[in-house]
Amino acid sequence: MQAITETGQTKPATFTDSKYLVTLVFVTSLFMFWGIAITMGDVLNKHFQHVLSLTKTQSAFVQFAIFGAYFVMGIPAGLFMKRFGYKNGVLLGLSLFAAGAFLFVPAAAAASFTYFGIALFILGCGLSTLETVAHPFVASLGDQRTSDQRINFAQAFNALGAIIGPAIGSYFLLRNNTEGSTDLTSVKTLYIAIGSVIATIAILFSFVKVPALTDPHAVVANPEAANVDVEPGKTLFQHKHFVWAVIAQFFNVAAQGGTWAFFINYGHEKMGFPDATAGNYLVLFMGLMLAGRFAGTFLMRVIAPHTLLAIFAACNILMCLIIAQSFGWPSFIALLMLNFFFSIMFPTIFSLGLKNLGAHTQQASSFISMGVVGGAIFPFLMGRVAESDVAHAYYLPIICYAVIFLFGAKFYKVK
Repeated sequence: MQAITETGQTKPATFTDSKYLVTLVFVTSLFMFWGIAITMGDVLNKHFQHVLSLTKTQSAFVQFAIFGAYFVMGIPAGLFMKRFGYKNGVLLGLSLFAAGAFLFVPAAAAASFTYFGIALFILGCGLSTLETVAHPFVASLGDQRTSDQRINFAQAFNALGAIIGPAIGSYFLLRNNTEGSTDLTSVKTLYIAIGSVIATIAILFSFVKVPALTDPHAVVANPEAANVDVEPGKTLFQHKHFVWAVIAQFFNVAAQGGTWAFFINYGHEKMGFPDATAGNYLVLFMGLMLAGRFAGTFLMRVIAPHTLLAIFAACNILMCLIIAQSFGWPSFIALLMLNFFFSIMFPTIFSLGLKNLGAHTQQASSFISMGVVGGAIFPFLMGRVAESDVAHAYYLPIICYAVIFLFGAKFYKVK
């Protein structure tokens, strides 16, 4: 990618500037921590089915509490970020994250799924705040033309967290599951550790000095070179590519929430794996997302991000059709590959939705984050189908990937 300077020379778009490196490293690490928290919820989903005697539909409330918090917290987080800046936004997110984790202690003591829901909701508010802040934060740490690469790079570490989450959860929560057990000690101990780590990170980040930022989305220095039509008078919702990004993100996280929530159930019911073994395959599942993120970051050097998004969405439609047929290992391999092709979707939709929004960028980040509420709704729908056949539940995400395909193929365009 190159731009024409005022002297007529070409200027390459660098990944980031040296003054932002420390900040980029620290903010990128945050992606890993919320990856751990979200995928830990998928292990909790299955664990609560055992220790609290919940149905699949009832246990889907784990995802509802986490992703529902995204809808509630999206706009407040954006307003807080706009008023107090990126750094304070991160500190707020980490504080809520830690508070929600510590609330698992009284919830476990009461053995109350309602109390766990409250703790998960507060934890989810922290995750929502971090996502709302971190995406435009990373996008602002360099040239707008390379913001897709930066966000996908940062999201690769989110995928690393998504590997660590189920690995820890399977070891501490599923490994020693016994029929009829109602012991929640492992849940309490695990979340005390998580809360302590996050609180420590918050303290450390408070000492990080963030350089003054000029949001690259707020200024287009050379509109002709950037091939955009800048219209400062437009309201946020008059930017159609942004509206479609919110819609696409809703369906994207809807597919994610349902697919991840019932992965262990699929491994147990269709492949005959013990829960702990299925949980270990969930680690591989998330590892393929990490591989997809790195592969996607590389491929975006030669394939336009929106085109790659459409290709991966089409691949996932095919994967869902194979999964739903219960072909044994071919279907399970397709289920694993679903996460490889899912890998680039969240960050790419986010980045495409923020393109050329000027002063609307931070507000837009809030609304795109609110689209994550799809992950609160869809697991209930898939759960109802999964009660009779977990494989058939994977027909439902086809709708989601069709919407994402349309966004990548047509509706991404900045007008």
